[in-house]
Formats: sequence, structure tokens, C-alpha cells
Amino acid sequence: MSRAYYRPIVQCDVARPADALMLAGGWGWFTHVEVLRRAIDPEVISAHELPSDAHVLLTQSRPRYAERPRIMGIVNTTPDSFSDGGLHAAAHDAIAGGLAMAKAGADILDIGGESTRPGAKTVDVAEEIKRTQPVIAGLRAQGFAGVISVDTRKADVARAALGAGANLINDVSGFTYDPALAGVAADAEVPVCVMHGPVDPEVMQKDPRYGDVLLDVFDFLETSIAALELQGIPRSRIIADPGIGFGKTMDHNLALLTRLSLFHSLGVPILLGASRKRFIGTIGGAPEAADRAPGSIAVALAGVAQGVQIVRVHDVAQTAQAIALWRASMAL
Repeated sequence: MSRAYYRPIVQCDVARPADALMLAGGWGWFTHVEVLRRAIDPEVISAHELPSDAHVLLTQSRPRYAERPRIMGIVNTTPDSFSDGGLHAAAHDAIAGGLAMAKAGADILDIGGESTRPGAKTVDVAEEIKRTQPVIAGLRAQGFAGVISVDTRKADVARAALGAGANLINDVSGFTYDPALAGVAADAEVPVCVMHGPVDPEVMQKDPRYGDVLLDVFDFLETSIAALELQGIPRSRIIADPGIGFGKTMDHNLALLTRLSLFHSLGVPILLGASRKRFIGTIGGAPEAADRAPGSIAVALAGVAQGVQIVRVHDVAQTAQAIALWRASMAL
């Protein structure tokens, strides 16, 4: 029989059965699990029928991310990002924007100097450093003491960012672009986010195909996490992102979102980055990316309801308000 994958059917209701299992030490719980296999219909089993290794991966607490959802604010220092290109292209604007996001509730600021919109060209290393390093240094100089993530695929850019004060590396290529990047993270002993985005942004939306998008993405991330561990990055410093919108159609994105809780079986915190993506505009009737905040917040809340620990967003204040009200209404 083909391999079984275990997806917790997450609930956040105030009436929690005594035998419910807590998901990743966080706010969600589950009593049943959906068992997924390739080319076989899913089945639902009791959570107490889980194999011991799957039980551990699903219930073990995620350090620093268990007590509440975290918000990662997007600070693109690029002239051509799909939603906010040019808004923070000047360092002083990016610093001011990042500080405003922090004040509005961002726990993490994600600084990117290379657009990863569909069709985007690769940016030269020196240019990417020129865009990101001063912003990171400026945020630290202005007193921001939270987590600063550098959104890059390149080892040299990451080194410069870490030197300026970044303390997390977020690689949209899943550490497939630059073989030296994992070593930089291991040497610096900083956390990493590994995303499913192994196809270059310039061509990633040209007829993407999968055998089973949910399980294919899971397998990629599982393999990537194991490879990072072998390179000296412990699982406790790894975050996984299924890569919504990266080499995926709208149907692929929805298939991932519907069963997003499967990724808790990786045993690491999950990051969801769907903010203002094209499928939100298609479903929500918002052709302009700047008009997609309501849909983006809806997707973020759906992710949080499935136990996602980090949401990466453009609209920090609105998302923080929505999560605060969601938690209050669920008595969390």
C-alpha cells in the first residue's frame, strides 16, 4: 500500500473533548485525522489511532510559536514587486514602513530586495545587497528589536543581511537556488524558512503541473527539511511554507489551503504567504492587488483556524485586528 499522510482535522471550539489532542502545543485541537494516500480515497480515523511517530510530530510544541499566531510584515525594497513595487524602494521609506508595521503588530519584518512575482528577472547580488542591507541596519538603528527576516535565495545577500542585523533567512526557492545558503544559516545559527518554490519566478507560472499538488509539496518540504538538518540546521530552527502562488494555479492554491493542516505533520511551524495573490483577486473580484486586503485577511484567518503559526502579509494593522477579534471570539 502507498504511503499514508496524516492530516489533523483542526478545531478551535471552546468545548474541547477531554480526549482531544492539542495541535503543536498551540490553540487548535483535534480528535480525528484524515489519512491521505496517492490514488486512494481519503479516510478518517480517530486521532488515537495515529502511529507514534505521527503523534509526536503533530502534538510536539513549536518553540516561540505555540501561544499565538505571529504576523510577518512584508517590506519589499524593490521597484517591481507585484503588489507594492516602488512603495519602499528608497531605504528611508522602507525603514519607515517597517517601523509602522511593527507598531501595528508585526512580530517579524521580512525584507526583500528581489521581486518574485511571476515573470520577474533575477537581480544581481550587489544590487540586492544595496537594496536590503541599509534597510535592515536602519531598522536596528531605529530600535526595532524583533525578528528581521531577509527574503533571499543567495548566500552573499544573506551574509550581508545577517551582518546588518537580520536573524532569519527566508528562501523562496526552498534552498535549491544557491547551495551555499544553508551553510550560511548553519554557521550563523539562525532560523530559516524553507518554501516550496523550486522553479525560477521568471517561468514558474508557465503551465505548472503536479501528480498530487498537496502531497508533492509535502514531499518536497519533508525532503528539504531533512537536507537542512544534514547541513547543520536543527529542526527546531526550521519553518516551512507551502508556497501559495509559486508555480501553482488557482486550483493548486485552493487544494493546498483546503488541507493546509497536513503540513503540521512536518513537525515544524508553518508559514502561510497568500497576501494579495492573484487567486484572491480572481475569486474576490479585485483585479488590483491593493484592493485585496479583505480577501487576504479571510485566507489568513482560515489558515490560523488550521493552526498556521505565521501569516506573511502586506496589510499588518488590518490583519492584527482581525486575528485579535478572531481569538477573542474563540475565547483563545
